[in-house]
Amino acid sequence: MKFLILSILLVLSNYSGFAQIHLPAIFANGMVLQQNTKVKIWGNAAPMEKVGWNKQSYHIRADKKGHWLLNLPTPVAGGPYQIEIFGKNRVILSDVLIGEVWLCSGQSNMDMPVKGYFNAPVLHADDILIKSPNANIRLFKLERQAADVPRDSLSGTWQAAGPKSVSDFSAVGYLFGKDLQKFANVPVGVIQSTWGGTPVEAWMSKEALHEVSENHSLKGGATTKAIHQVPSHLFNGMIAPIVGYGLAGVLWYQGEQNRYNAEDYRWLLPEMVKSWRTNWGIGEWPFFFVQIAPMKYPKGQRHLVPLLWEVQTKLATEIPNSGIAVSVDAGDMNNIHPSKKHLIAERLLALALEKHYQKAMPSSAPCYQSISQNEKYLKIRFSNLQMGLTSFGKPLNDFEIAGDDGVFYPAQAEIKNGEVIVFSEQVDLPIAVRYAFKDWTTGSLYG
Repeated sequence: MKFLILSILLVLSNYSGFAQIHLPAIFANGMVLQQNTKVKIWGNAAPMEKVGWNKQSYHIRADKKGHWLLNLPTPVAGGPYQIEIFGKNRVILSDVLIGEVWLCSGQSNMDMPVKGYFNAPVLHADDILIKSPNANIRLFKLERQAADVPRDSLSGTWQAAGPKSVSDFSAVGYLFGKDLQKFANVPVGVIQSTWGGTPVEAWMSKEALHEVSENHSLKGGATTKAIHQVPSHLFNGMIAPIVGYGLAGVLWYQGEQNRYNAEDYRWLLPEMVKSWRTNWGIGEWPFFFVQIAPMKYPKGQRHLVPLLWEVQTKLATEIPNSGIAVSVDAGDMNNIHPSKKHLIAERLLALALEKHYQKAMPSSAPCYQSISQNEKYLKIRFSNLQMGLTSFGKPLNDFEIAGDDGVFYPAQAEIKNGEVIVFSEQVDLPIAVRYAFKDWTTGSLYG
């Protein structure tokens, strides 16, 4: 067992009682701290008493309410360590690992556990659970908590990966962490803060929402009076208590609830990311998010999903240090909670490996670059084509084109020299093209 001796020095001047040390639930046995950085550790002690880490000669005085916070350097990945915190009482944190820590957040598709939902399984769940035991993967799931004001308390426990802990944990979050741990060969901690059916507004602070409303006219329509859909309620209850905990980055799978106000999402999500980064105070950590899943929606809602997809695609180029994992080919027609969570986790990991860990890993899907017209067909060029394009031998059935009347018709498409040629007998002079612009589709074009 390795030791990091963390001492709480409580000088009893101007205080007649004894100082009791208290730590938030996220600082506990089995936790993972981010490697090679300065992490924040905080808690409560006697008001105005001194707090320090004597091995490094750090000292700080708790404020009038007894709050204290230390910024402490961490070594390279390793462990397990034991941390001892001394005062009148002694708190011992054992089995502490140093490694890579990621936060996964969002609504039900990130919340969906490995065991699945009722009548909604996760593909390969049994195999995942059989292979899950791994002491170098630690999982922390915040219990649901909605609040009117920012909280500093939370409930949850760190657990090593195993059939029981993994079964109830986010499938996307766990599978990402499992593969990252295997690839990087270091301890990995994944923190889950999720709640199904939630709009982005609920995950934003009041200050962030005010900033957006001051600069943009918002349509609204995604929030209700339900406690988990009230603006700022989940930021207050499920983000504020962990703000500052050392992270490598954030994984975000949310947006279905905001299909009702996709135009607002264009401004809301970037401000959420900006404000979270500001609150964390550790720079522009990576933010990788998932395209919402395709599904056959009621007739009056079928146009909403592709409109949100379009916004998400734009945001992947506008939010600094971000990336999008495409899911258009990984849905279930009649289930908003698709079973192929392993595909989403793999695509998020590819983004992390290339963009954050600087590995030679292609991670981005083909992106529209330009279009040109040639008599009766349109020629589309794409970026992110390290090895060209393919449909894996299947027809390209997801393209539509329109003339100057704005009416779109199904189009024929074929790949030629790394470009896509699109045409239709119903459109003599095409001027516009769209791809997979519907609520339910399976996608056909790949890099």
